[in-house]
Amino acid sequence: MANSYTQIYLQVVFSVAYRDAIIYEEFREKLYRYIIAGFEAKGHNVLAIGGMADHIHILFRYNIKQPLPELVQSIKIQSTKWINDNRYTRCHFAWQAGYGAFSYSQSQVNAVVSYINNQKQHHQKQAFIDEYRQMLAKFKIMFEDKYTFQELK
Repeated sequence: MANSYTQIYLQVVFSVAYRDAIIYEEFREKLYRYIIAGFEAKGHNVLAIGGMADHIHILFRYNIKQPLPELVQSIKIQSTKWINDNRYTRCHFAWQAGYGAFSYSQSQVNAVVSYINNQKQHHQKQAFIDEYRQMLAKFKIMFEDKYTFQELK
């Protein structure tokens, strides 16, 4: 639409199925580059990407021409196939169903970039499941653990 201007910053967070810690350091940076390329091919601008062996955070400037659920689903499908085709894990790789999406103002972007870039230090103090619950609470998102945190029985 002509004369439509937006500036929307979103952070998406999603984890490996059953929160398995299988995003190994040996291929993590390659995965990040692959995911960034996927976002940029769809017209989004990634500002930061990071995480740990069991989850990922992506801060990006959102292009409103693509619905968010469609974007996240395509990124997860493409990256799953890429990981499995390249045999980067010893077992079949899959992302957990669902994701968290959180919006930020321009004034918050630098702090969020720093937070994402310092995941290793952050997770020495706090587990991912606690971090995620804290984010959901901070953004006043109602949730039920049984739907949010899939675990192996």
